Amino acid sequence: MVHKKDRLIRGTAMNGHVRALVVRTTTLVEDLRQRHDTWPTATAAMGRTLTAAAMMGAMLKGKEKLNIQIKGDGPIGQVVAEANANGEISGYVANPHVHLPSNSLGKLDVAGAVGRSGFVYVTKDQGLKDVYTGSTPIISGEIAEDMTYYFAVSEQTPSAVGLGVLVGTDNEVLEAGGFIIQLLPGLSDDEINAIEHAVSGLPPITTLMEQGLDLEDMLQKLLPDAVVLEEMDLQFKCQCSKERVENTLISLGQTDLEEIIEEDGKAEVVCHFCNEKYSFDKAELQQILEQAK
Repeated sequence: MVHKKDRLIRGTAMNGHVRALVVRTTTLVEDLRQRHDTWPTATAAMGRTLTAAAMMGAMLKGKEKLNIQIKGDGPIGQVVAEANANGEISGYVANPHVHLPSNSLGKLDVAGAVGRSGFVYVTKDQGLKDVYTGSTPIISGEIAEDMTYYFAVSEQTPSAVGLGVLVGTDNEVLEAGGFIIQLLPGLSDDEINAIEHAVSGLPPITTLMEQGLDLEDMLQKLLPDAVVLEEMDLQFKCQCSKERVENTLISLGQTDLEEIIEEDGKAEVVCHFCNEKYSFDKAELQQILEQAK
């Protein structure tokens, strides 16, 4: 199946008092589904979180990056996504093999998989010594509502978040995407009501994508006077490397490394985010041990 390119547009409306992001993440979510062998409900939870991360990453600048962790009490455990300002995204779920019966609306039961109790953590690394972490309770487990609540409470920005992942009968991701609309100071009550009306009346984002609408069309449906300021391509890119894995091994410390060398004579480390395997033979582990001393 040929998909339109994964991309993001960022715009403004109502004389700069509203900012909006709309995104297509179909290829990205399908790539991660294949890498992690996620089952449909887990795919939807992971895909929604990746989509939110992609848009929040686009709000960053330069080399800044962020990490979203959704830690609920459901069977998939935590959902993690990372993104940066350049449209590079990765992520995973702790337990990819979760698929639940449909919910009362006939949709994938993401809340059942994530859990309705727990926390959303957003960590922003701005390349400075301190990283910023905000957290808010999970309020529904459906992720879009949880991110809406996060923006309102942790960033004091009233926002509307829409996230969707459509999974086919063969588990393939058919469509994935989302939007974030943020209300800035200076809007009248009538304008706020008009936005709320447009958001509540909008069909699921994946339905619009299935109908062939472009990101610009979807933005227009939400905010008729919107002006697109920029667009960027999105792609899966993991930040892992053999060097980073070596640093992780060094951080284990001398005792643990000596134990690995003595008992196994080798090590294999698998990256959570991309499932890439990094192997180290005895000689390499000896060199890492020297650095750890």
